[in-house]
Amino acid sequence: MQEWYRSRALYEAVLKLVNSGKTGEALQMADGIPDKVIRSKAFSHIAVEVARRGQDYGEALDRAIKAALDIENHDESTKALMSLAFEFLNLGKPDEAMRISGYITDLSNRSKVEAEVALALAKAGKVSEAMEIINGIMDDDVKTWAMSRLASQL
Repeated sequence: MQEWYRSRALYEAVLKLVNSGKTGEALQMADGIPDKVIRSKAFSHIAVEVARRGQDYGEALDRAIKAALDIENHDESTKALMSLAFEFLNLGKPDEAMRISGYITDLSNRSKVEAEVALALAKAGKVSEAMEIINGIMDDDVKTWAMSRLASQL
């Protein structure tokens, strides 16, 4: 229980550092968070905020992905990766969302991220790219859902 409280305190400190623009210090502090789920959330928050500001987020994103993969509980790891992918999709970075989806080992959940990326691309007028992604979706139910959503958006 002590580890969780310490992790939460460090997480709050990381948020304050990021909000004040001290990304390097935030990354360093996030490394010291003992709880792997909270550490993953911290790195994800840093990566998203750095990207939102239009700064170079490459290192922060790589560390966020690694932190999510370090979570022993497979479901929690998948949830962290999906959340990170959707955050980057919401920032208008579908390529990054697709890259993150490649680390999701659960076929259905990876397919869901890919489908959302495809639909975002279709909305942006990139229909052929969207179709290419949909055709590559391995989960047939998600592929069918994405295809019907795409058809309704055109």
